[in-house]
Amino acid sequence: MGHFVIFGATGGIGSKLCELLTAQKHQVTLAVRSEDKGKMLAQKLRQEYHIVDFSNSRSVQQGLEQIVAKFGEIDGIANCIGSLFLKPLHLTTDEEWHTVLTANLTYAFYILKAACPYFEKKKKGSIVMLSSAAAQIGLANHEAIGAAKAGLIGLTRAAAASYAPSHLRINVVAPGLVNTPLTAALTSNEASMKTSVSMHPLGRIGEPDDIAHAIAWLLGGEASWITGQVLTVDGGLSSLKLRSAP
Repeated sequence: MGHFVIFGATGGIGSKLCELLTAQKHQVTLAVRSEDKGKMLAQKLRQEYHIVDFSNSRSVQQGLEQIVAKFGEIDGIANCIGSLFLKPLHLTTDEEWHTVLTANLTYAFYILKAACPYFEKKKKGSIVMLSSAAAQIGLANHEAIGAAKAGLIGLTRAAAASYAPSHLRINVVAPGLVNTPLTAALTSNEASMKTSVSMHPLGRIGEPDDIAHAIAWLLGGEASWITGQVLTVDGGLSSLKLRSAP
């Protein structure tokens, strides 16, 4: 069994991923910013948690080093940190723009910067990043989040190329709308929910389980010949257009 570190472990998708990996008998370390949430989930799963400061790359590197020292060698990392921001370009403030980039792209850069040299020395490992279907198709009011998530895909693919000779696999999962606390403003509104469901050809929005299983598969040995890929798990949102009714 492996040892996996999950950044953003207490979110809707992150927590479900931790539950799934635990059920598969893996060792899981929750890398979190909030001690209260991290401790609660770790106790529930009988796993360990570690407080990590995401504010700069050095602090993330130190956090990873401390996790290795306390809990043992790492086999894979998943980054489930992110945010949801829906606003047209002309109404997005500079501060909002930088906040979205920080949460969805800069933190990913810091994690990769800390993790890739570790796995390069180990000559084996897997990293999975969380993007969005909004990086795959133009969606109204998604300019900031779409740009950040598309940047994450570019970052991940370049890193995958750089570290493939060290047998480090780096991939991306790109979900459509998923039913999590982060999306509650949309899913709790009947009109918004109806519109969102209609945009997904399979006739429903996603559940955290849908995304967690995809991430866990990419982390594991069954995906050992896959790197630099974007696995889009979005109910057909970004690639299918249903035939209009006559």
